[in-house]
Amino acid sequence: MTLASSVFSAAPTSRERLRHLPTTVRPTVDAADIRVPEGYTVEALVVGLSLPTTLEFAPDGTLFIAEGGSTWPTRPGMPPRILTLDPAGRLEVFATEDLAGPRGFAFRDGALYASAKGGYFSRIVRYDLATRERTVILDCLPNGGWHEPGGPVFGPDGLMYFGQGSVTIQGITGPADFTVDVAKHPLAHDIPGQDITLTGANDWSRDPTAPYPFLTETGPYKPYGTRAEKGEVIRGELWCNAAVWRSRPDGSEPELLAWGIRNPWGMTFDEDGELYVVDLCMEEKDPRPVGQDPGKVWRVKNARVPHGSVETPEWFGFPDIAGDGLPVWDEKHRPLRGPLPQPLIENPPPWAGPAVYLNEPHTGNGKIAYCPHDAFGRRGRLFLCQFGTYWPLNSMRPDQQNNGFNVVAIDPQTGEAENFMRNRVPGPASAHPGQGGLERPVDCAFSPDGRSLYVLDFGVNAANKRNVVAYAHTGVLWRVTRQ
Repeated sequence: MTLASSVFSAAPTSRERLRHLPTTVRPTVDAADIRVPEGYTVEALVVGLSLPTTLEFAPDGTLFIAEGGSTWPTRPGMPPRILTLDPAGRLEVFATEDLAGPRGFAFRDGALYASAKGGYFSRIVRYDLATRERTVILDCLPNGGWHEPGGPVFGPDGLMYFGQGSVTIQGITGPADFTVDVAKHPLAHDIPGQDITLTGANDWSRDPTAPYPFLTETGPYKPYGTRAEKGEVIRGELWCNAAVWRSRPDGSEPELLAWGIRNPWGMTFDEDGELYVVDLCMEEKDPRPVGQDPGKVWRVKNARVPHGSVETPEWFGFPDIAGDGLPVWDEKHRPLRGPLPQPLIENPPPWAGPAVYLNEPHTGNGKIAYCPHDAFGRRGRLFLCQFGTYWPLNSMRPDQQNNGFNVVAIDPQTGEAENFMRNRVPGPASAHPGQGGLERPVDCAFSPDGRSLYVLDFGVNAANKRNVVAYAHTGVLWRVTRQ
C-alpha cells in the first residue's frame, strides 16, 4: 500500500495506519468494508490522491493516473497532474497540465493521449512517453460549462474516438450552475450537431451579473441572458457538444458520430468493435428540472460504419428525450419542484435509442471498461463505475440518497447488471463514521495480465442543497483480484 502526499512522494504504509489517516473527512480506508463476489479479494494500493479522474495501463505495465485539479468544482486549489505507478510500486509525477484538468487516457505508438477540461474549450493532448513532450492535437471541443470531455479511446480501426458533454444541466444555462460561472464564461452555451428549429421556450431567472431584482430570459443553445424565438433555426456544427466524434490519431479528418448525449465521458470498445458510451441522467434542479431520468449506456452504431461515410449523426435525445425514450414533458418525468419541462426542439431528429443499460436516476455514472479476460472471469461484461448521487442537490427524493457508490458488471446483450463491488453499508463510507470502504468510484481498468480490476475512487465529494464540495487527498486506488 502506498500513501500519496502533497509533496509528490510515496511511502509504504500499514493497514493500521490506514485506519488513522490525517484527512479528517476520510480518516479510515479499509478494504474489509467492501463486498465483492466470492473468489475475489480487495486491497487499497494508493491513498491520498487528490480529485483523481481516470486511469489506464501503458503497454509496459505502468499505470497512469490523472488528478483533475481545480477544474473540478468547489475545491481548494490543486494542480491538475498525471501520475505514474510502475510495476515495482513507485509513484511519480509524469506531468502537470497547466491549461486544464486531465479526464481520460489512451495509449498508441509510444504516446499518451489525454483529454483535458478547462476554459471555453476542452482539448486532446499527446505526450511522448520517452521525452514527455506535449502536443495539442485538438483544442476545439465547446465547453465552459458543466460536463466533461469523453475518451479518448482507440478503436479496432486505429481511429481515435472522443466526446464532449453539454454546457448545461438540461438544455438551458442558469445562474445557479456552480460549474458554469457566467462571469468567467458568459458566452458558453450548447451547440447542436444538426440544424434544429426552436420552440421558443425560455427560462426566467435572476441575473447574477446585475443588481437584484433584475430578471433575464435565457433560451436553449444560447448564452446566458439571450432569449430564443419560436421558429428560430440553430445551425448544426461539426464541433458541437453533448457529442461523440472520431478522427485520425493526429486529429485530422474529424467525423461527428452522435450528439444528444448529455455527458459521454465514459467510453469503451468490446471485442467485436462495438462502441459503448456512458451517459448521465438529467436532474431535478433549475433551470428546467427533469424528474426520474435514468442513467444509461448507449451503443453508438455509427462507429461500425467506415470512416468518412457517416451521412447523419445519431441523436440520443438530450435535452428533450429521457433515457427511457419518453419526452421529458411526460408525466413520468414530472419533477418534485417546478412544472413539467417544455419541449425545446420543434423538429427533433429520430431517437437513436434504446439504451443498452438503464440504471436508477441519480446513480451518477462514471467511466466504463470492457472485460476481455478469462482470467478475471465475467468476460464480455461492461464494468461501470457508479459515482453516486448528489442528493439533495440534484434530487429531493430521500430514497435516492444512496444510489450508486459502487461498480456494476453489465451484460450488454440483456441489460442486466450485477452489483460487483459495493460497500457493506450502502452509501459513501464517509457518511458512516468508522467505515473505510468506497466513496465515489470514477474509473476502472483491467491489469495487463487480466487477473485484476483496478478501481479509482475520486474521494469525498459531499453534496448539500446548494452545492458540492470535493476534498483533496481523499482519493484511493483499489485493486480487485480473482483468487
